[in-house]
Amino acid sequence: MLKMPYDGDGEAPPPDYATPSVSDHPMPFLQRRLVRVALIALAVIVLMFAWIAWRLPLDRALQPLPDPTLVLVDRNGVTFARRGAVKEPPVDARTLPAHVTGAVIAIEDRRFYRHFGIDPRGIARALMSNWHAGGVRQGGSTITQQLAKTAFLEPDRTIRRKVREAMIALYLETRLSKPEILSRYLSSIYFGDGVYGLRAAAHHYFGKEPEKLSIGESAMLAGLIKAPSALSPTHDRKAALKRMRVVLQAMVDGGVITKAEAKAVRDPRVLPSNERLTGGTWFADWVSSQAREAFDADYGEIRVQTTLDARMQKLAQRVVQHWLAGEGRRVGATQAALVAMRPDGEVMALVGGRDYTQSQFDRATQARRQPGSAFKLFTYYAALRSGATPDTLVDDSPVTVGKWSPSNYDGHYSGAIPLRDALAKSSNVAAVRLVEQVGPDAVVQAARDLGVASPLGRDPSIALGTYEVTLLELTSAYAAFAQGATPVTPHGLPNAPVAPSTPLDPVLRSEMLDMLWQVVDRGTGRAARLGMPTFGKTGTTQEHRDALFVGMAGDLVVGVWVGNDDGTPMRGVTGGALPARMWRDFMSSAVRLAPGAPLQRPIVAALPAPVAMPDDGSMVGGEGEVLPEPVDGENPEDLTAPETGDPPIEDVPVDEPAIPAPPQPEPEPQPAPPEAPPPSDDDGQ
Repeated sequence: MLKMPYDGDGEAPPPDYATPSVSDHPMPFLQRRLVRVALIALAVIVLMFAWIAWRLPLDRALQPLPDPTLVLVDRNGVTFARRGAVKEPPVDARTLPAHVTGAVIAIEDRRFYRHFGIDPRGIARALMSNWHAGGVRQGGSTITQQLAKTAFLEPDRTIRRKVREAMIALYLETRLSKPEILSRYLSSIYFGDGVYGLRAAAHHYFGKEPEKLSIGESAMLAGLIKAPSALSPTHDRKAALKRMRVVLQAMVDGGVITKAEAKAVRDPRVLPSNERLTGGTWFADWVSSQAREAFDADYGEIRVQTTLDARMQKLAQRVVQHWLAGEGRRVGATQAALVAMRPDGEVMALVGGRDYTQSQFDRATQARRQPGSAFKLFTYYAALRSGATPDTLVDDSPVTVGKWSPSNYDGHYSGAIPLRDALAKSSNVAAVRLVEQVGPDAVVQAARDLGVASPLGRDPSIALGTYEVTLLELTSAYAAFAQGATPVTPHGLPNAPVAPSTPLDPVLRSEMLDMLWQVVDRGTGRAARLGMPTFGKTGTTQEHRDALFVGMAGDLVVGVWVGNDDGTPMRGVTGGALPARMWRDFMSSAVRLAPGAPLQRPIVAALPAPVAMPDDGSMVGGEGEVLPEPVDGENPEDLTAPETGDPPIEDVPVDEPAIPAPPQPEPEPQPAPPEAPPPSDDDGQ
């Protein structure tokens, strides 16, 4: 018989329902894991906000751009280029008319005042719109997210960046009020044409303060935010007006304006495009780095006066284009460079190539090319410093140095001749003999003392200019003899810091100038002669790859280079031909634009008896064994007039430079100078 337990009162005790332990719960591990994950996530969020608060200054969007906007002005006050973007002082959204802020909110973020930095409804609406359109037609980013992206993040399209953008947007919403967020956004967003911020955009497009913008003007500016470059009214007015109508309808839908107000809006009057100032030149590229070092970040534009003469710059560009299109095309020369400076190094004109819109590579300041016989300046200066004089005899006969046997360009030799004749006829063997006498180290030191910084070798071939230099530093070296001091530092800003200079020995300077005068008066540089004392030297490299003329007259020192970027040989072009004629064509007008004390021929000892001279004028623009007699008469240039069909460009007054519009495609890679050939014979020029 079954016995049932009873308590003392005869009642059966209640069942023993034991409370289950935590370990008996069906999902204890999952509970603990969820708690840990939640705590870790909370810690990550806290750390992220702490990092954002520490790393991101809230006022970054209100700060000026790191590089100042430079408006470059020539020495006569003519504005010729603007470099960099424009950003002006910030706006306060609370002081702007309702239609100004309303236009931006209506088209960019209609729920701006109702979300917390991220708008789930806006994202969903954008996804649906894009799905129905079959592509991306609408974005879901809020104004706060756009501010986070433009002010604090790089413009890359990655999930990581979008997550950071959302985190920063949430942080901004906790730290700033809606008007403060909107003010920062309007003060920093890009409006096209290199303009950042609403204030700068109002000035640039309409010439007025943002507080004075009309409904139509506000709608047009708000419409630019989507695609500033494509919708800029200075680029595509029709597209800008079409977008403006879209914004006006959004303003009506958002209750910012009425239908009647939208219908009454007329097409805004946009100020003429200022493309001339946004263009570039080689000079602007070169001088901008100097100017940026001289000025700190600031709002608006900084006007920077330069040493450029806009009239001379335009003249230089026209000369280069004219001669390359004529004689240059016939002889296979596709590029040229020209630099003009005062004796103290103030650069007044700089042309780095044929067409800036096609190539921004500066062949005057960036390209290192062999100077050929133009480098003989340093060889002869080293000889003068070692005790020689222009009357010192040098052996102009075949010579062999080791396994190298340089020769003269025409294969003719004159025996013992004075240094002045050897330089005038550009004798190669005489230059090599001088290097052998004074030593390559002395020639290198002479070049260094005159300001050449490019790498130079220390072998006899240096006599023929086999080591590469830039046209700018070569021209500066010649300028030392016009200035009477060395080195001459080329610069594009008035009162720019320059290297300390040392006066040249006046006797050596006079002797060097005398020999350079002989080159132009009766030697290889006769094509450059002007109706005033003219000094210079020709240069041509192996196989006519490069041709140069560097000379001085009046108060100017000018260097001209002609050649091809890939080192393709030209057809018989020498420094005494095309470059010398270009030099003379430019200088004929340029000397009148640079008034100053003209460089005079020094008084030196009487010339020795001249060497035998031919009757065929073979030295005019080319090479020859002997030197021709100077041309009699008042117009010696007649002998070296350009070929038929290529008259000199018309000398017309120039008021301002023609600056080409900036190219739209990416700049082409900078072409590297051709490899220097092994030491061999220069053509003698």
